[in-house]
Amino acid sequence: MTKDRSLLGGIKVVELSHIMAAPTCGQLLADMGADVIKVERLPAGDDTRRFGKSVDGDSAAYAMMNRNKRGLGLDLKTDSGRATLRRMIEQADVFIENYRMGAMEHYGIGWEEMHKANPALIYCSVSGFGRTGPYAERGGFDLITQAMSGIMSITGEGPGRPPVKVGAPITDITAGMLAALGICGAVVQRSRTGDGQYVDTSLYEAGIAHTFWQTAIFEATGEVPQAMGSAHPLSAPYQAFKTSDTWVIVGAANQNSWLKFVEAIEAPELADDPRFAQPIERMENLDALVETLNGILSQNTTAHWLAVLEAAGVPAGPVYDIAEMVNDPHTQARGMIPKVPAATGGEFAAIGHPVKYSAASTEINRGAPLIGQHSREVLAEFGFAADEIEALISEGAVGETSASAEAAD
Repeated sequence: MTKDRSLLGGIKVVELSHIMAAPTCGQLLADMGADVIKVERLPAGDDTRRFGKSVDGDSAAYAMMNRNKRGLGLDLKTDSGRATLRRMIEQADVFIENYRMGAMEHYGIGWEEMHKANPALIYCSVSGFGRTGPYAERGGFDLITQAMSGIMSITGEGPGRPPVKVGAPITDITAGMLAALGICGAVVQRSRTGDGQYVDTSLYEAGIAHTFWQTAIFEATGEVPQAMGSAHPLSAPYQAFKTSDTWVIVGAANQNSWLKFVEAIEAPELADDPRFAQPIERMENLDALVETLNGILSQNTTAHWLAVLEAAGVPAGPVYDIAEMVNDPHTQARGMIPKVPAATGGEFAAIGHPVKYSAASTEINRGAPLIGQHSREVLAEFGFAADEIEALISEGAVGETSASAEAAD
């Protein structure tokens, strides 16, 4: 008998989502073994399908967040489409959505209604600002929530420079991770109580969650932290320095690392310099410290300094571009850029599951689905009779796409 190595095996998830935050949540749950049904609104499906490269209905962007899921297409403008979705949610363990406030109530599948129909249901909403508070009805966009959460004010070269967003959509991605964490917690609680609950998180809160140090500084001192380039607001040297060819990251923030660092770069006199002797002095004289270290480190290459610092036990690293990160042997060894099969043949790159387990599998065993690729099999598993499924497809309430047909085209 084969031992089940999935973490969430047997958990049935209905995901009505688009773009990024909720799909990221669903992807993490699917990697952990949940049966995630990606419901897409007909006729166009998730907007991510039209982001960047798209081949025969497959999209590299869509593939990033929707592997390990099955696809169902529904026309939610029809009574039978909405009734089909409701019937599925009534049997699900988890429902995930990331639409504007009131959309689920409009479709007849709001939390209060579905909780009555399925008391064990874990219902998760991922939105821009959460479902309570004065901004609850606002739409959610990573750019907006990076700005309003304070992230953009502490990102960039420094005060007086134009605002800069983090290059990655961190509030979208983090909100998806928080939603998955919340759902897993609710699943554990339900195993004790038998009761489901509402899980509510947002891009705004996801952004705020990244401001630990800066919020601590403000609350303790009243000072408003500003952008500092790659530097740390509480310790130094902990940033990028210019070398003769590129940049090197140095993490010699604590006193032990600092003393090792100045010995390694053959500048032991810096340890006795009153401006740099202790962490507090190094932060008070950060500009002078950076100028001094840039003058030393710019005399040799990044490769030279990485070898020197590694030998001395000083935390350091290069500044990779995406190609360098993807091709780094450690990235490959950790399985972080796997290839996943495309529904119409070929394959796309994906981001691997970022947690490794000693006794559980997070294998990627299916690529992202086409719109409605698994409609028939999914509805059959939810108790729809063959004639019901045929009728729903015939009237256009349910869509189906054959991967083999798409590939043949």
